[in-house]
Amino acid sequence: MAKFAITMMGFLLLCYCAVVSEAVYMKYKDPKQPLNVRIRDLMNRMSVEEKLGQMTQIERHVAAPEIMKKYFIGSVLSGGGSVPVPKATAADWVKMVNDIQKGSLSTRHGIPMIYGIDAVHGHNNVYKATIFPHNVGLGVTRDPQLVKRIGAATALEVRATGIPYTFAPCIAVCRDPRWGRCYESYSEDHNIVRAMTEIIPGLQGDVPANYRKGVPFVAGKTKVAACAKHFVGDGGTTRGIDENNTVISVNGLFNIHMPAYIDSIAKGVSTIMVSYSSWNGMKMHANRALITGFLKGKLKFRGFVISDWEAIDKITEPPRANYSYSIQAGVLAGLDMIMGQENLTEFLGDLAFQVRKNIIPMSRIDDAVKRILRVKFVMGLFENPLADLSLANQLGSQEHRELAREAVRKSLVLLKNGKVTSQPLLPLPKKATKILVAGSHADNLGYQCGGWTISWQGIAGNDLTTEKGTSFYTLKVYKRSNSEAFSLAKYDVTRDGVNWEGTAILNAVKNTVHPSTQVVYQDNPDINFVKSNQFSYAIIVVGETPYAEMFGDSAKLTIAEPGPSTISNVCGVVKCVVVVISGRPVVMEPYLANIDALVAAWLPGSEGQGVADVLFGDYGFTGKLARTWFKSVDQLPMNVGDPHYDPLFPFGFGLTTEPVKN
Repeated sequence: MAKFAITMMGFLLLCYCAVVSEAVYMKYKDPKQPLNVRIRDLMNRMSVEEKLGQMTQIERHVAAPEIMKKYFIGSVLSGGGSVPVPKATAADWVKMVNDIQKGSLSTRHGIPMIYGIDAVHGHNNVYKATIFPHNVGLGVTRDPQLVKRIGAATALEVRATGIPYTFAPCIAVCRDPRWGRCYESYSEDHNIVRAMTEIIPGLQGDVPANYRKGVPFVAGKTKVAACAKHFVGDGGTTRGIDENNTVISVNGLFNIHMPAYIDSIAKGVSTIMVSYSSWNGMKMHANRALITGFLKGKLKFRGFVISDWEAIDKITEPPRANYSYSIQAGVLAGLDMIMGQENLTEFLGDLAFQVRKNIIPMSRIDDAVKRILRVKFVMGLFENPLADLSLANQLGSQEHRELAREAVRKSLVLLKNGKVTSQPLLPLPKKATKILVAGSHADNLGYQCGGWTISWQGIAGNDLTTEKGTSFYTLKVYKRSNSEAFSLAKYDVTRDGVNWEGTAILNAVKNTVHPSTQVVYQDNPDINFVKSNQFSYAIIVVGETPYAEMFGDSAKLTIAEPGPSTISNVCGVVKCVVVVISGRPVVMEPYLANIDALVAAWLPGSEGQGVADVLFGDYGFTGKLARTWFKSVDQLPMNVGDPHYDPLFPFGFGLTTEPVKN
């Protein structure tokens, strides 16, 4: 009898272990299971609250681990300038991301959050990262493979900081340079923009042969999820006003602004961000026909659709006039993830109420969550939710800086070379008695990089301080809905102010000329100074000061003072080459006659040595305008093919030079 009892207990124990084993096994945690099986298994286990949390993306300053756990938050982002600490290292970033992630992993299903950041020209929020030229310059190169390599380098630097998701690329077709985001656009020509979507496989990896069209793809831990933005027509707004109305026919929208999205989906893009702008009076964030009907239905996009920062608030005018309606309109239109919820409990409470009342059907919520989970599973986040420092050496690596320098060389456009074509000024001789370098932008990495660098609006100077002589510098993220700012970090620049990584054009010139050549620098020399020195020639670097989004909207498109004065004082006395640092074509016709040579350098980023490489003939000029350069702003909008086309320099223009030995 005792033996029977022991045998029976053993049998029951085995049965119990089998039950426990069966209970522990969860299909969604098994990478060997098919993708759809994993998604379905996890969704069947999730509560409504857990699903709504997955649809929510919050800024890092409110993303404490306990918040992630309590509200089941699906995603976190860093806005422009939002960093864990000033001068944050890769280790600082990884620790912050992992701390937040551990909050998500502590929930009952352990669904990892996805961390996103605007790495739009390199990992531009991060100290010591490589800053590549902005898209306006990359379009000039006509080189999709270069852009793909830049995407791959950017992915490595983003992953180096523990982040797996970037809000890039911007595939807007900028049709009016008065738009403050025009530098985020590769070209006014949709064919160039389409070609440059090759950055997506650079960021994410090449889609395998026979991969299902529309399904997101990310090739492992050295790649990041990409985001094509801003869907759709953001570059065609009236008078180039940011977030304005794009008035265009269906054929115009689909022929100019839509093609790059079709290419992006074919290349496996993981997410698509919707535009603040409207199309013929309808806010894009409420446009169900285009988001759900065309993007998800016709194009079979299977990744997730994300809003822009607090953009659902702006579905009404004024913003938040009817927040409940805005949530309803945005989610029913097809938004899957809502970015930037400052009023987190209000958003989640209202959304839950509308789901309970079937104002928003559960099927719409399930569609959103299925898409979000699909991206997370494809990325391998469930298998590798925590970051490490194995890629830390990729941040600002020499290889990436050389790539950025190559991109600078190829993005330069030579617009004029000699007052008489038979007497070109460029390439400049390296060996000269004395040369002048002048202009507000010659010794200024911040101006050279433009907006979306270190902070949202960019910075001035060659260090992390924006105002010389001030004792404190405050990093800020701006709430785009009302331009109010909240402080993220404050630190003493007299203690912490440090040089920023990169090469300003002045130093690039000094690095390049013959050792015997005397280089004299003055940002704005007066005419008597220029006359009293016997300069062999002058290099003047002037242009726009940094801006981003609506703060860059401009009806005048002039270069910043004292740029015009510097051109007048110098070019009337000595042979000069003017290098223009700008995010778009600017007014140049009044100064053109006095200028011997004119170079459009756009916003070249941290590697100004690439400018000197071409000025002095180590490499030739090859860039061709990807934008029309107007004579007067009164001509705008003006794009190639327009009946009234009468530019200062036409689309596709660019003089060439041959490399020389000197």
